[in-house]
Amino acid sequence: MDTTQITDTPPPAAQPTETEQKRAARGATRPGDRIFLGFSRGSGIFLLVIMAAIAVFLTYRASLAISKDHGNFLTTFEWNTGLQEPVFGIAVLAFGTIVSSIVAMAIAVPIAVAIALFLTHYAPRKLSGPIAYVIDLLAAVPSIVYGLWGALVLVPHMNGLFGWLDDYLGWTGIFSWQGGAPRSMLTVGILLAIMILPIITNVSREVFRQTPRMNEEAALALGATRWEVIRMAVIPFGRSGVISASMLGLGRALGETMAVATVLSPTFDIQASLLDPGGGTFAQNIASKFGEATEFGRDALIASGLVLFVITLLVNGAARAIIARRAEYSGANA
Repeated sequence: MDTTQITDTPPPAAQPTETEQKRAARGATRPGDRIFLGFSRGSGIFLLVIMAAIAVFLTYRASLAISKDHGNFLTTFEWNTGLQEPVFGIAVLAFGTIVSSIVAMAIAVPIAVAIALFLTHYAPRKLSGPIAYVIDLLAAVPSIVYGLWGALVLVPHMNGLFGWLDDYLGWTGIFSWQGGAPRSMLTVGILLAIMILPIITNVSREVFRQTPRMNEEAALALGATRWEVIRMAVIPFGRSGVISASMLGLGRALGETMAVATVLSPTFDIQASLLDPGGGTFAQNIASKFGEATEFGRDALIASGLVLFVITLLVNGAARAIIARRAEYSGANA
């Protein structure tokens, strides 16, 4: 008897029609998709227009003031816009802004990363929750409250620290102290570090939580300790996120106004020591002089604001370049 071999063959796949192919080629076909695409594209263009308008406004008003400046805008250690021949410059302001921000970042970033690692990989759930909640509350405190706390609590208690630094590190010149009021760049940097600590901690914590579980388990399977897991799996994965968090904190430190104006004793000179009172920042100078400034004085302050605007753009550009160079460690590519 003849036997036939029966084979199960899958049915042929349905071929897309010509209409479906055209729709796929066009991309979004539903009205909601087209509306969302147009809204997203328009939002991005609108943001660029706003940035360009700000840059044009600052440049125009700054050019009016700089054209009448009888000093060097970049190197003059003076700010007198009410004279018949006005003289003003940003040397002291640029130095104070950069130094105070560097001090704040040097203090805040290591502490913030350590807190984020503790909350995500060491602390029990019952403890990490309340600590994270308190840190979130610190991020919502207004800057003027930080400034009042700094002036009434922090400054009076800085004498002991300043004396210790002068005794053991005064030979460096950076930490020498002449016994004046501790309203200096170091005090400002410490206050700014406290203010930006919640921002860096919260973002870093969320980044570390996104570390793939299989990466950590693979490291543990190879015999790594908990710290080795963090060093080899968690930190490389979240490095770009920590950089982004640091840039967010740096942006606030660069533009902080009321807290710095409340704590610092502003003078238009550059102190070699971080402990000596004096100095100034862009934001503090604008806040303290804008109310009583003339029309020309406001243009001069806007010119200093343009420099701060450019510094912020450069900082963000540098952060993007660093992240791009470390793209292989980013969370998106892990």
